[in-house]
Amino acid sequence: MTENYAVVVIGGGAAGLSAALVLGRARHRTLVVDAGEPRNAPAAHMQGYLTRDGMPPTEFLALGRAEIARYGVELVRDRVVEVTRAENLGGVQEKNFTEVQGRAVTEAQGEDPTGAPGEGFTVVLAGGRTVQARRLVVATGLKDELPAVAGVAERFGRDVLHCPFCHGWEVRDQPFGVLASSPASVHQALMVSQWSKDVRFFLHTVAEEELSDEDLRRLAAAGVEVVPGEVAGLVVEDDRLTGVRLADGTEHARSVLFLAPRAVPQTGLLEGLGAELHDTPFGAYPVVDATGLTSVPGVWAAGNAIGFAEQVVHAASGGYRAASAIVGDLLMTDLDAAAQV
Repeated sequence: MTENYAVVVIGGGAAGLSAALVLGRARHRTLVVDAGEPRNAPAAHMQGYLTRDGMPPTEFLALGRAEIARYGVELVRDRVVEVTRAENLGGVQEKNFTEVQGRAVTEAQGEDPTGAPGEGFTVVLAGGRTVQARRLVVATGLKDELPAVAGVAERFGRDVLHCPFCHGWEVRDQPFGVLASSPASVHQALMVSQWSKDVRFFLHTVAEEELSDEDLRRLAAAGVEVVPGEVAGLVVEDDRLTGVRLADGTEHARSVLFLAPRAVPQTGLLEGLGAELHDTPFGAYPVVDATGLTSVPGVWAAGNAIGFAEQVVHAASGGYRAASAIVGDLLMTDLDAAAQV
């Protein structure tokens, strides 16, 4: 028989786990489907999250999984391959979860009377399992597509970095390089000058004439040196970055390289449901309200599924907001249905 859940959370990162924690504590039967591919996997530590500053991402996720398990939330390592509107979710059986002496136990309740035709979703997993859900949280994040420069992928998250707020303090005052991918990379070169006064902006495939007069004035004011010419690769010695090599053979001594990966939003499931998307310089993301509700009734999104700049702390907050909205939505739906009986 197909299993029924109040909510299926797709994605087990900070956003998904945060949503699951709130839903579990609200006594909703919840399933988290996690493919095990967190965006911050290359990073040894995460920064800027109050009380968790410097914690390894793997440790953070392990603690989160343990927390949701205390409230009876189920987590499976799998991938959602299809989501469709359920023909009829009548007879959904919820379970309340209660913690007794540190042990999660379930108290089966009667059938949920609100499974009206057309409410809910059928969720198909790659492993062959099919489940029903009244509501969805999509926290599938995004993938970083790195520039095709030799050595970049191998050192990403170590001394090849993308976010100064995440890693700037740890590499402060070292010789920085910034690899341009478009004229917009000027912004990154200016931002990282907050953490080092020795910054070289490698134009790579960007022509110098593509930079505006304002760009050049700001770069000069920040003390950022503009270096024309395509970057051919990195210089690595004793497993650490020591330089950037141009196509003409010129080498620039650098110990840190910042770049801007191409963001690839994981919106396939949302698109399949007909969610409205909006274009940004970092890809197309779902249109959501303040709680993360998409244009598809019953479907919320959170974390990097809604935007490129959602840090771990933002993602956790977004998951919380989505889950609390879902709790209220399910309650009012059920009360309205009961009042009509």
